[in-house]
Amino acid sequence: MFVSSEMGCVCGSGFMLVMFSLVIFVSCNYAQNSGDALPAVYIVTLKHAPTSHYCSELRVNQGPYIKNNGSRRTNGLDTPRITTRINWHNGSYIAGLHDSLLKKTLRGEKYLKVYTYHYLINGFAVLVTPHQADKISRRREVLNVVMDFSVRTTTTHTPQFLGLPQGAWAQEGGFEMAGEGLVIGLVDTGIDPTHPSFSDDTPTNPYPVPKHFSGICEVTRDFPSGSCNRKLIGARHFAASAITRGIFNATQDYASPYDGDGHGTHTAAIASGNHGIPVVVAGHHFGNASGMAPRSHIAVYKALYKRFGGFAADVVAAIDQAAQDGVDIISLSITPNRRPPGIATFFNPIDMALLSAIKAGIFVVQAAGNTGPSPKSISSFSPWIFTVGAAAHDRVYSNSIVLGNNITIPGVGLAPGTDENVMYTMVSAIDALKDSTAAKDMYAGECQDASNFNVDSVQGNLLICSYSIRFVLGLATVKRALETAKNLSAVGVVFYMDPYVIGFQLNPIPMRIPGVIIPSPDDSKVFLQYYNSSLKRDEATNKIVKFGGVARISGGIKANFSHAAPKIMYYSARGPDPEDNFLENADILKPNIVAPGNSIWAAWSSGGTDSIEFQGESFAMMSGTSMAAPHVAGLAAIIKQHFPFFSPAAIGSALSTAASLYNRDGGPIMAQRAYANPDLNQSPATPFDMGSGFVNPTAALNPGLIFDASYDDYVSFLCGINGSSPVILNYTGESCGVSTTTAANLNLPSITVSKLNQSAIMQRTVTNVDVNETYRVGWTAPFGVLVKVIPSYFVISSGEKQVLTVVLNATMNSSIASYGRIRFFGSKGHVVKIPVSVIVKISFNTTGG
Repeated sequence: MFVSSEMGCVCGSGFMLVMFSLVIFVSCNYAQNSGDALPAVYIVTLKHAPTSHYCSELRVNQGPYIKNNGSRRTNGLDTPRITTRINWHNGSYIAGLHDSLLKKTLRGEKYLKVYTYHYLINGFAVLVTPHQADKISRRREVLNVVMDFSVRTTTTHTPQFLGLPQGAWAQEGGFEMAGEGLVIGLVDTGIDPTHPSFSDDTPTNPYPVPKHFSGICEVTRDFPSGSCNRKLIGARHFAASAITRGIFNATQDYASPYDGDGHGTHTAAIASGNHGIPVVVAGHHFGNASGMAPRSHIAVYKALYKRFGGFAADVVAAIDQAAQDGVDIISLSITPNRRPPGIATFFNPIDMALLSAIKAGIFVVQAAGNTGPSPKSISSFSPWIFTVGAAAHDRVYSNSIVLGNNITIPGVGLAPGTDENVMYTMVSAIDALKDSTAAKDMYAGECQDASNFNVDSVQGNLLICSYSIRFVLGLATVKRALETAKNLSAVGVVFYMDPYVIGFQLNPIPMRIPGVIIPSPDDSKVFLQYYNSSLKRDEATNKIVKFGGVARISGGIKANFSHAAPKIMYYSARGPDPEDNFLENADILKPNIVAPGNSIWAAWSSGGTDSIEFQGESFAMMSGTSMAAPHVAGLAAIIKQHFPFFSPAAIGSALSTAASLYNRDGGPIMAQRAYANPDLNQSPATPFDMGSGFVNPTAALNPGLIFDASYDDYVSFLCGINGSSPVILNYTGESCGVSTTTAANLNLPSITVSKLNQSAIMQRTVTNVDVNETYRVGWTAPFGVLVKVIPSYFVISSGEKQVLTVVLNATMNSSIASYGRIRFFGSKGHVVKIPVSVIVKISFNTTGG
């Protein structure tokens, strides 16, 4: 691997070529020598702790919990997290030990070491047969061998919706300063460095690279020298595990940090994109975009790819490198494709690497997953990870079609309208076919080929097309249908929903000409009934002699705003948090919080192919928990800027206890409960839908009290899980002592009890991060539970702690979850709130005795 002297960039193309040839060689030898024992990538972790657990690099400066008072601006440069730099020889030495172990164990056999991990976990990824993996697992130095597993990926107005311009941004000196000095590391599909959202052109303000960051920028043909700047300060890609499987194509997947998907560019811009970037899509202007922390810096670690997703071995390598580089926040808009095997979901290579990141003082954000709305669908498990679900914000785009019989049918489409004073004739694609040959094309109604249609029939009229299952599968596109309409000189396009497309939810799609998609099959029936009843046919031949149906399209470019926001989206994954593969519930609240994740405008890669409808555009509107997580990552940067000494748990506590429980109308936040017709299947959201609530960044900058927890607390919790001691020693190098902590007693800003057997007593400790204050404690108890908090009144000085005892008593037998809340009312105006969730309640022993 060659290091360029210019900007400290790495040239990696030669390395990739060697790796590819090695894979071919090794695979061939395996095929010849191992019979049916096909090789696979295994992640091996060793007993000894990683370098980060020993080195002074992780000695986080501890100081008082004091917020900036405005007299002196404090940022990450004033209080560097890193006190000394690790000697690179430590990593080389450990890599040598790994090589020695493999040579001794697999003497004379073929294998390929894919990665060495030394910073957050001590181990390596290796391509071996199952028999070889078994031999490695028997070594006394080895405590865990796990087969690699796959992972998957899961804004113009949201700053205003979150109140940033007059709130959190204003408190930090405006958007020009929001997130200054902090680095957000994104593990995703890469980035398009040419996008203006990532420019460092700020002539009025100096924009230095933070001194605590030591990352580099790879240089390849796809990612040339100069791609990085003072905004985008680090970029690497990780694909060794994918390469060993023979599924990586360096041309299609880009063997560089360049984003050939679009997802990574989108998430990076949401977290940290520049302020005031015009959003122009399909020739229409939709406002100006901004990231949550537009003054922060970006470091990109590409480990996911459009064609195949990604693998844990590559993701762990990316996380390990991000922590070593010195990022302040890690944002993961990815989740595993399956629940991790083993004694608990928490014990998987990704989560355990992130636990070491917590020890390094890095705040970790992860998307909850897009597998909702069923219970236990959450894909982010561990209490040290801040898990974010997706909610709708108040901006909606909708258009409609007005029929000649005065019926108005709602639709979707980011499209202009037709002349509001003119009703246009409608012609179905099926009725405009040119000849009998085209009539035999069963997909002709999708309007994908203009040569099939009679120009004279369509010209000057509205073309009607079928939105079939092929659009959902990407085999047909709205863009091609619009090209067909344009080539036929149609005034606009109307898509009706094929009856076989059931429950599919459409995002607004950009259109350069008037258009509308009718998303409801029932509304589509009404539309087709009017069209067909308006046709006039020759009685003898049954041929159409006149198209009688007329309509006009109302434009969908202008946004509307709803007071029923936020609401939890149907796809957002839900709790309870599954503790293991047997779906036992953990006493941990997931998700932690919800944030805007639906219909989010943000930057799009010029080579992005994730959404066909936005190909070639510089911005895209996307939905998912993938969009919600980087919102919180950016907001966490602002909190870290405001409170430089906050631990990761303290940042999560501030976000959680300040979260909103109400929509813009003052009513409860609602949660969609069904994939089909989600707005007709809603009920008030519970903590298992929204965690502590909807993110409120301005309130999070003034939390009053925080619930803090350390790396040692998390290890103590893990040690309390039966059979966990060797696994913990494996991942952390820590030995479990006699004293352990249950999940219920972790100092989290929530209380979750999966099984309340008559009574339970737990403790929480709050720390005052503001001035001296007196607090009164109040609560609403979950149904079937009595709650008591001791003390219910306390005086707490600035920087001091108060231990609280929470007593829960079951008053009934029930397996239906119920919810309450504990509130702390401060004399200075602070209101701190934590949710209480109890699932199974047993008030007495039903078996007697």
